[in-house]
Amino acid sequence: MNIYVGNLAYSVTEDDLRNAFAEFGEVTSVNVITDKFSGQSKGFGFVEMADNSEADAAIKALNDTALSGRNIKVNQARPRGERPSRPRW
Repeated sequence: MNIYVGNLAYSVTEDDLRNAFAEFGEVTSVNVITDKFSGQSKGFGFVEMADNSEADAAIKALNDTALSGRNIKVNQARPRGERPSRPRW
């Protein structure tokens, strides 16, 4: 299951997220989204877990809990929808 993690402190690393979610089961991938120009975190990321029941347990346990001083928002990621094309001027 793909899990969205929001309201991350800019100092949170992929290893920090992996360690937090690994308590609930196997983490297959972690991706903290960063600005492509500055390289700074955008304050959210995604965690992929192999087992859905473990992922549900992690979501319930970690949602609205503190990680590096900020209460994180954790829920199942929605599929990326079609984005409208932007006009090229």
